[in-house]
Amino acid sequence: MTRRIDILGAGLSGLSAATILAKEGYDVHVHEIRKDSGARFDGDFQGLENWTSDTDFFDEMRDWGLNPDQFKSNDFDIIDLVHPDDEITNPKTDGVAFRVVERGTDEHCIDQGFKRMAQDAGATIHYETRKSPDECDIIAAGPKDSSAIAFGEIFHTDHPNHVTFQLNDKLAPGAYSYLIIIDGIGLICTCLWRQQKKSARYLNETIAWYEEHYELNRIPIKRVGGKGDFSIPDKYIHDGRYYVGEAGGLQDFMWGFGMRYAITSGVMAAHSITGKEDYEKQIRRKLVPLVRVSAINRFLLNRVGNRGFKMIANYWMKDQERKGDGLKFMKWIYQPGIFRRSLWPIVKLGMLRRKRLLDGRMVSRMPFRKSLSRDNWEPSSRAHEIAQEWRLMQRRGGAVSFTESDA
Repeated sequence: MTRRIDILGAGLSGLSAATILAKEGYDVHVHEIRKDSGARFDGDFQGLENWTSDTDFFDEMRDWGLNPDQFKSNDFDIIDLVHPDDEITNPKTDGVAFRVVERGTDEHCIDQGFKRMAQDAGATIHYETRKSPDECDIIAAGPKDSSAIAFGEIFHTDHPNHVTFQLNDKLAPGAYSYLIIIDGIGLICTCLWRQQKKSARYLNETIAWYEEHYELNRIPIKRVGGKGDFSIPDKYIHDGRYYVGEAGGLQDFMWGFGMRYAITSGVMAAHSITGKEDYEKQIRRKLVPLVRVSAINRFLLNRVGNRGFKMIANYWMKDQERKGDGLKFMKWIYQPGIFRRSLWPIVKLGMLRRKRLLDGRMVSRMPFRKSLSRDNWEPSSRAHEIAQEWRLMQRRGGAVSFTESDA
């Protein structure tokens, strides 16, 4: 009799596991509370990093039997890096530094690509259904709490394809903002790693900055938002259930690049069920060190401000001059060396808080930090204008995917 496998969550981690298991002949059922894969998102762009391994991630996917040709992606080997003092430099590499994919329910989105792979392999996906975690073998549900949030605006533009990454503690407290343009559609996004009141002012001020420095001819379409919940569980298999992706705390605490971890963990869970490897051991050997390093880096970033951000940007460019490749800096900051390992006990005590989840698991979770006095500033006149323009867009039908009283 064919063994049945039930998976909670039709995101990237759940669908990658479903694809592998269905190909192995299992009777796979995926249960998703939303109406479709990618419905949690709203057409926003995200980066699929290529620096936490020496192997190109698309090559890894093909080795696992996953097909990256099922969704649209754009390779990038160079970006604009904006320093806190508005200096712009260009990290670059001869290879693929990262890929930009779109999240959502359109056919070309990565979520729909993984959906097709799972269905083609023979998995059955049950949308708009509730399933108890107790009845599932793999838990791949999304975040429940917030450790950080992101606000963005999607717009039409005639600017060529482009990515800008900006380190700025004012526009993005404790974090970064970015501009991504793909085939006439742009996304300006700011990430907040500290709680804020009237948080829409950060997005409006960020848009004002990018308008000043780039010829965007911006025509707003909609505003989007999302949250990330960052925690490290004591165990990755609990009561016989495999926790993958965000449900397993397998996220990048530093920059938020979690898709690679999500897909990898889904594949590892599937391989464990088929007897090819031990999930707990493989997660702790391959992914947990990366998660811990990212948490250590986040701990350091939380404490530096713009002066520290400037030092990071300068060091990045000097490292590129020495080594001839800007990607090597990103590989270096994710390496679990002696110095970072020695900081882990301090980080775990100083940044993370112990919490027992409803399913009984114990995790070390990063709470949403409180705002600082330097976060209290008045928006520029242009930011006020952008806020008013968006209010008019909303009256004309402009959509917003997050609740914001001062948007």
